[in-house]
Amino acid sequence: MGEGRRPLPLLVDGHGREHRDLRISLTDHCNLRCTYCMPAEGVPYLPRFSLLNLTELLRVVRIAVDAGITEVRLTGGEPLLRPDIVDIVSGIAAIEGPSGPVEVSMTTNGTGLARLARPLVDAGLARVNISLDTLRPDRFKEMTRRDQFEHTIEGIAAASEAGLSPVKINSVLMRGQNDDEAVDLLAWALERGHELRFIEQMPLDAGHTWTRAGMVTADEVQAALEKEYTLEALPGRGAAPAERYLVDGGPATVGIIASVTRPFCGSCDRIRLTADGQLRNCLFATTEADLRTPLRTGASDEELAGLIRANLAAKLPGHGINEPGFLQPPRPMSSIGG
Repeated sequence: MGEGRRPLPLLVDGHGREHRDLRISLTDHCNLRCTYCMPAEGVPYLPRFSLLNLTELLRVVRIAVDAGITEVRLTGGEPLLRPDIVDIVSGIAAIEGPSGPVEVSMTTNGTGLARLARPLVDAGLARVNISLDTLRPDRFKEMTRRDQFEHTIEGIAAASEAGLSPVKINSVLMRGQNDDEAVDLLAWALERGHELRFIEQMPLDAGHTWTRAGMVTADEVQAALEKEYTLEALPGRGAAPAERYLVDGGPATVGIIASVTRPFCGSCDRIRLTADGQLRNCLFATTEADLRTPLRTGASDEELAGLIRANLAAKLPGHGINEPGFLQPPRPMSSIGG
């Protein structure tokens, strides 16, 4: 811990959940247009002046780490589009809290990793999750509206070669588009030593086209996999979003993140910071706490920490997706960060 800094109270919400994981969206820009995330024409981007700069980001992280955050996950949009991404990783990795150095991880579409994987590892990146929803280049182009399949595959290979193993692969199955690829995706991941995680599509798309009937459920994914593999549930999930299963007795595993049909809100330990400096205590929150304005108007570390704790104190017991009055957040996933 840096000289002159003192530990602040732990980040515990009103339901007794201790928060250790800070997810930071670095930009709302993305070089893909995934059908379950953005419309073909994209979305209006945040003004450049509204985005937190490197100094502001690192200050928020230092305050959060002093308060008990132990992992920072960088997301987007596409985080690799930030020109200062290596400096961001290096700066965060150098921060130490009461329990030691912070762990830096990233969620990315992988298209820039062939160039950046090694510099990011050298800067301190510890883990990476890469989105890949199909093994077919034609489908990839249809689902992302961009011809970037080979760049993503090259990025996955580069991440593995740079030492970010096991690389975690995130896949969203869409009904009528790629829902016949569950077994193929798992076989591909197992062959390469990657850890595959299937994620239920969530109501966070900018076009608000999500429907419960159109979503491929965790039960459907599991049933498809069990036609070819024996899955054995692993205990001790803790605060992790994925239910993990040994595949054919292990040691390889596959994960299923069932945010909609099997909510895990009771063990959630995550808070989120948007690229424009708004703090969100839940992925599906409809309110935010503004950190950017006080950051830029002279607020002290204690005042900023107080804003973080106040936002967290208002966190609801669950996301409410399965409740009659659920409202989709105004921000899409590309603006919130995963």
